[in-house]
Amino acid sequence: MTAEIGAEQGSREEVPPSRRTIIGVMGSSSCDEPTADKARQLGHLLAKSGYAVLCGGGSGVMEAVSRGASEAGGLTIGVLPGRNAQESPPNPFIQIPIYSGISYARNFVNVLSSRVVVAVAGAHGTLSEIALALACDKPVVLLDSWQFEVPGGVPSSRIYRADSPEHAVRLVNELLEPSSE
Repeated sequence: MTAEIGAEQGSREEVPPSRRTIIGVMGSSSCDEPTADKARQLGHLLAKSGYAVLCGGGSGVMEAVSRGASEAGGLTIGVLPGRNAQESPPNPFIQIPIYSGISYARNFVNVLSSRVVVAVAGAHGTLSEIALALACDKPVVLLDSWQFEVPGGVPSSRIYRADSPEHAVRLVNELLEPSSE
């Protein structure tokens, strides 16, 4: 099975699933229907663009983004907090569950495994992933997520705000262009 990387931009380079670029999508385990719809659409668009979608593997935003990616034929990875499926049942759209056994510390694994982090809405766990991503110099795309006031008024140059799932994927594509690294 292969994916076409850059299909949204006209490139037709065939890439095996083991070499797909991983995009982390972070969000809370509960969300309203409009947020779930945006997350599902985001997952669909990321998968159609050839990216593997990594999330926390649970419900809410994580399930919605996994569902969208899976329905589009994409690869979904869930980094779960427990040691096994009994402790942390993955949502039904996770193809590769990773049972970390490290609870919230898995947020660090999520961030380091992702080329770009996209935060969709989210609570305190999502906030910690945003902070970890920035500390690790990973770009962060915010979709209906946290807003920040930085002391001294200088915001991070690695934070980008998207107004739609389509805009979020455009930003991801731009951030991964060779000239942006």
